Amino acid sequence: MNRVKQMVHAQKVYRQGYTGKNVRVAVLDTGVYLHRDLAQNVIGFRDFVGEKETCYDDNGHGTHVAGILCGNGKLKGMAPQAKLIALKVLEKDGGGETGRVLTALEWIRKNHALYRIRLINFSVGFLPGAKDSEQQLIIDKLEELWDEGVTVVTAAGNNGPAQGTITVPGISRKVITVGASDDANPGWNLPREYSGQGPTACCVIKPEILAPGTNIVGPDNRGSLYVKKSGTSMATPVVCGALALALQKRPSLRPEQLKLLLYESAEERAGSKAAWGILDVDKMMDLI
Repeated sequence: MNRVKQMVHAQKVYRQGYTGKNVRVAVLDTGVYLHRDLAQNVIGFRDFVGEKETCYDDNGHGTHVAGILCGNGKLKGMAPQAKLIALKVLEKDGGGETGRVLTALEWIRKNHALYRIRLINFSVGFLPGAKDSEQQLIIDKLEELWDEGVTVVTAAGNNGPAQGTITVPGISRKVITVGASDDANPGWNLPREYSGQGPTACCVIKPEILAPGTNIVGPDNRGSLYVKKSGTSMATPVVCGALALALQKRPSLRPEQLKLLLYESAEERAGSKAAWGILDVDKMMDLI
């Protein structure tokens, strides 16, 4: 994570004391294992797959994402004192049903004020085509939450480099869609330049913002171990955690204001994909 923080210029922000304190984030994923780096951050858990009462993660993806976002032990995530509400919507193999996601989003709609949820990390993507009507419902519910003041951060998906490869719900014109800035040499399990690219069918530039997503170290769901994972799923909590820092500094910021901050502070890169640029945390915080 130190490498990631250097790449997104997150240095001064921590010296100034920002940690994401008092900011609450809902993570829709494979659940969360109470790793020693995360146990103090998790304040809520809902299982929409197995309907279990206690925290678990039978895949590891959700635990890794949560660690990047708010790990607070040996590994320090982007916002180490942010609080996490983990919603398990994906199964052991990482697959999921849109119906479960819809149920989880409806739960957030009913409870976000009670739990004071300000951010949603949605490192989940659905390929366009299957059950289009349900996928549109997911977009509609996320946009409804956005309008109610909950900032939604989603992954661009790993189906690049061709144009038009952004996954649902990242195609929404409202949500913040995150691509990987370092996907040129991703390793064995992903193609070169895997990060999904726009534009969308409505000619909207996507992703809006890029962040590191390749070979990111995070907590594993097996005891005290750590593991490397790659994908836009890993880039998404980098941005989401940065926005938690922004909300700690100014809690009144609305989703559209946070999105504008990313636009105004993004580091442009010559030859970069059709995005605003790469996340620049210190510059973003200076603009608040």
